[in-house]
Amino acid sequence: MADTNRKIQELFSDYAGALRDGCVPVFLKSLTRQEGKLVASSDEFWGATEVVRILNDVGFADKAVTADVGLFISRVDANIVSRSKKAKTPSRGNRSSGARPTTKTRRAEKTI
Repeated sequence: MADTNRKIQELFSDYAGALRDGCVPVFLKSLTRQEGKLVASSDEFWGATEVVRILNDVGFADKAVTADVGLFISRVDANIVSRSKKAKTPSRGNRSSGARPTTKTRRAEKTI
């Protein structure tokens, strides 16, 4: 994608490759201002990209994996339960039976 001032066919070919490889943002960053205007104004390019997207979806439909959110939900539920348990337990300061000293001791610091 180092070639500048690519024609619409070359841009479409590069887009199809980027879509296949999963690097569409890299393709978009590679566009020059003139190429960006050409892509934005070309109905031929947008029609062809829709065809490529459909073919890509059909070609890789059996390999597509949907995310399993069950693990995520169980972790969120566990986190909620953990936080609610922490909120119900008294803090350590309230449980201590002995009196604490109120004066702070100072540490002697050595100068370097």
